[in-house]
Amino acid sequence: MFKFNVRTILAVLHDAVAAALAWSLAYLLRFNFELPAEFVAELQQTLFWVVPLQVIVFWRFNLYRGIWRYASTTDLRRIFLAVMLSAAAIPLMFWMLRLGLVIPRSVLAINPLLLILLMGGSRFVYRMWKEKALYGDIKLHGEPVLVLGAGDAAASLAKELVKSSDWRLVGFLDDNGERHGRTLNGIRVLGGLDSLPEWAGRLGVQQVIIAMPSSSHQQRKRAIQLCNAAKVKALTVPSFNDLMSGKVAVSQLRAVELDDLLGRDPVVLDDAGLHGLLTGKVVLVTGAGGSIGSELCRQIARFAPARLVLFELNEFALYTIEQELVRDFPALNIVCMVGDVRDAARVNEAMQQHQPCALFHAAAYKHVPLMERHNAWQAIRNNVLGTWTVARAAQQHGVAKFVMISTDKAVNPTNVMGASKRLAEMVCQALQLPSTLPRQASFDQSRRVQDRPVPPALAEDGNTRFVMVRFGNVLGSTGSVIPKFRAQIAQGGPITVTHPEITRYFMSIPEAAQLVLQAGLMGQGGEIFVLDMGDPVKIVDLAKDLIRLSGFTEEEIKIEFTGLRPGEKLYEELLADNEHTLPTPHPKLRIAQARQVDAAWLVHLLEWVAATVVADDAVREALVRWVPEYRPNPQQDSRS
Repeated sequence: MFKFNVRTILAVLHDAVAAALAWSLAYLLRFNFELPAEFVAELQQTLFWVVPLQVIVFWRFNLYRGIWRYASTTDLRRIFLAVMLSAAAIPLMFWMLRLGLVIPRSVLAINPLLLILLMGGSRFVYRMWKEKALYGDIKLHGEPVLVLGAGDAAASLAKELVKSSDWRLVGFLDDNGERHGRTLNGIRVLGGLDSLPEWAGRLGVQQVIIAMPSSSHQQRKRAIQLCNAAKVKALTVPSFNDLMSGKVAVSQLRAVELDDLLGRDPVVLDDAGLHGLLTGKVVLVTGAGGSIGSELCRQIARFAPARLVLFELNEFALYTIEQELVRDFPALNIVCMVGDVRDAARVNEAMQQHQPCALFHAAAYKHVPLMERHNAWQAIRNNVLGTWTVARAAQQHGVAKFVMISTDKAVNPTNVMGASKRLAEMVCQALQLPSTLPRQASFDQSRRVQDRPVPPALAEDGNTRFVMVRFGNVLGSTGSVIPKFRAQIAQGGPITVTHPEITRYFMSIPEAAQLVLQAGLMGQGGEIFVLDMGDPVKIVDLAKDLIRLSGFTEEEIKIEFTGLRPGEKLYEELLADNEHTLPTPHPKLRIAQARQVDAAWLVHLLEWVAATVVADDAVREALVRWVPEYRPNPQQDSRS
């Protein structure tokens, strides 16, 4: 129901007058405006029946629910159907009433055409008048702006810009030559993207809007680079996925971010398969408050699991992601558990209470320099023993799929953090082996073998499938260089970069999380999936891009080189020297053929990680034995 207000009454009266006028004009046109006297009486008599009938039909077609200021083709279609139905009902009504009136057939044909013109035309004239009254002076006021792109998104954006007093759209630029010289909503397509510097100078444009959401990331990146070269500020419309999901409108402009420069083509997910893995199932995420863990929670929530268990040591991080999920997914059953992945009792409690079908292990210490000095043993304990504790509990409680988040720093590692993640991969590989592992009843820390604890009972033929996923840096994650660079720019500089040649692989957090889910679905057990990270990026180029995006020049914000930090490599690798990859059905995922380990190796490793305390130097010495490809960075010795 809607309120029967003054505007509704006026709209009904307008259509009643239009119906009377159309019926009268149909008679006048039929007789060339020389209406015989006998038909004047007939006209007056028929008006008494025709107008109420048509108003009733219009009411039944909900013509009075819309707002005339926003009249659209949908309203016109509804008017057309209502008028045609009423036109068909008029002769039927007169035949049923048997009034003995002879209505010319041409009147019955002319009347609906006139009525559609009067009703539809008046609504669109009113809309044009309101828009002119509200926004008619923007041709003289507002900041001139060019739009890059002349597709559907640009057309929608143009309609919104017309209503803004802040902007004055002066033209479009598009590389499609067939569009050059044509107009879009009355605004001309001036030329290709390469002509941006010329048109920006001629038209006095300081702001450009990139409206190319469905283009490839290479095309969008080129558009941003052209804006930088032309020294104009670039804004962009939301991404294609966001527009399609309905979360945002094309008019919600935002500043160009680093993700846009390093952006990648959208990930195509096997939604049907992921529904089978996640929908209606209990899913547990460790490290749920971290950058990757929290994004995994968001992505998993989209598939409506029966319960999502968030396992996290950081209380505030856990609270933050819980509040976000409660807001965005009110129907989702969320369980928050504060706990340490090294705490076997707490981990087993989570498994026993909730019996997850899938587990995503994102909890880890990841900061390279912090783990290198004074915290090396904690990196081993958390990343290796924590992975073992969670993985073993998953086996014991029948978790179907265990997905471990690894890193490219595990490849030919030069630091403790990378070596610890490689060990965690090897633990999962060993657990995937068939029942060749020793059978022991339980882990009794009071029993000692050569002053070391006896390791826990190892699995026999558990049904848990272990999958590992390796990828590089993610933009904006905790510990990423991006927040550090932003803070340094806000303070006026300088930006500190360790080395002019240092390179890293980057991807966005959502893309990384989506590919982790896809790898988890595809994994059959024991695989190490390597994500397609694209081309490596120089950190110094990243810093320069961020300076430009922040509205500064390299003269205003200096870049200083500080030297490599402990454990840091000039470049990262996705495969070790002795590793090769196999393709998968997904273009962004490959499987690394990594060196395997056996059960005896795992037993000895667990004896070592169960030790109470090991000094940093001793940790590095031991890692050379446990991870043959580990080569400590010589710089770390001088800084320890």
